[in-house]
Amino acid sequence: MRKTILTCLIIMGSASAFGQVVADTLRKDALKVFMEASDYIRKEIPWVNYVRDIKDAGLYIISTSQNTGSGGVEYTYFFIGQKENEGMRDTLRFTSSPDETAEIIRENEVKTLKMGLVRYIAKTPLSKYMSIGFSEPLSETVSTDKWNSWVFKTSLSGYASGEKSYRSSYLNGSFSANRVTEKLKSSVSLKYSYSANKYDVNDEVISSEYNSKGLSGLLVGSLTDHWSVGGSMYAGASKYNNTDLSLNIQPGIEYNVFPYSESTRRQLRLTYKAGFSYENYIDTTIYNKVKENLLSHSLTISYEVIQKWGSADVSLDYSNYLHDWSKNNLSLNAFLNLRITKGLSLNFGGGGALVHDQLGLVKGGATQQEVLLRLRELETQFEYFTTFGLTYTFGSIYNNVVNPRFGNTGGSGGMTIIMH
Repeated sequence: MRKTILTCLIIMGSASAFGQVVADTLRKDALKVFMEASDYIRKEIPWVNYVRDIKDAGLYIISTSQNTGSGGVEYTYFFIGQKENEGMRDTLRFTSSPDETAEIIRENEVKTLKMGLVRYIAKTPLSKYMSIGFSEPLSETVSTDKWNSWVFKTSLSGYASGEKSYRSSYLNGSFSANRVTEKLKSSVSLKYSYSANKYDVNDEVISSEYNSKGLSGLLVGSLTDHWSVGGSMYAGASKYNNTDLSLNIQPGIEYNVFPYSESTRRQLRLTYKAGFSYENYIDTTIYNKVKENLLSHSLTISYEVIQKWGSADVSLDYSNYLHDWSKNNLSLNAFLNLRITKGLSLNFGGGGALVHDQLGLVKGGATQQEVLLRLRELETQFEYFTTFGLTYTFGSIYNNVVNPRFGNTGGSGGMTIIMH
């Protein structure tokens, strides 16, 4: 009896060991993929190796996103093979609607990634374990869009908070109508915001009130895959900017060195605008104006690129008033994310501006209360900001396992979707 039990244990142990060897062999033969993968992706697509360094991968995936005219988001995935998959490239997309939940979006993300991975998995020993199916019947007709591509969105939000020496309230509302097609992009939006704060300091009451409202519109037509022409308008009022009525109309033209079809990966856009503005001020300005008509123009150069080494976003903008070219503004903003070496990434950014176009400054200046609470635009000749970050990861090149027990301190949250 003991001999029989011992024999069974040996057979079971051998089978278990054999199964472990097979599983380990499959894991070693699995496609090595470098990408920003959430816990959800690693759980739903477990038959690849998620490596931490791009140099170890046979495939790297770059993911980007951009807003659509309907208020949704278009997600694009660039599959770029290297090593054994050198020369293989694919681009897949899916678009979410504004009413879709995060669960639906991440399900579609996984579905799109699975489709893109198929032909790369086909070159590995794991291909014999794959199967492909199609779940829905095809319709022979497409229903007509009763909204003719128009999308409307409205929102209203507010809050109130307080304690013994402090009270605050805020209200914000907006309405927008957008229509985006391949040839024409148009939008109209209406916004209003109001905030009030009250402080009790040493038996002295300090209060502030701020409100702004604005109506803006945009109309852009596509000329070619590189050229577009259009214009924008704005009408509004802002206590902070000392305007009782501000009206601005600016037609413009834009050239993209790269085709607009590649906009999710790279853009180099030159945009020129020129137009008219009318300003009716709340208080007399430092130039003794209560209202004025102005002509101005601007030139913007924007460069955006996403590659396996990281991403870059640089924008240079110049504008001035035509009646006095010394009234100008020059700004530069740049953001850079670099993968320096295995496990090491660096990101930094910043921006600055030379400001010489503050025509609406109040003649009497700002009170101490208005300065501290930033209720008025203050005179300045420059402004700037900086940001910096460094990340280093080392250890095993594989990153396949997800373990959510006792929280997710060892990795990203199980319910988090990483979008790029």
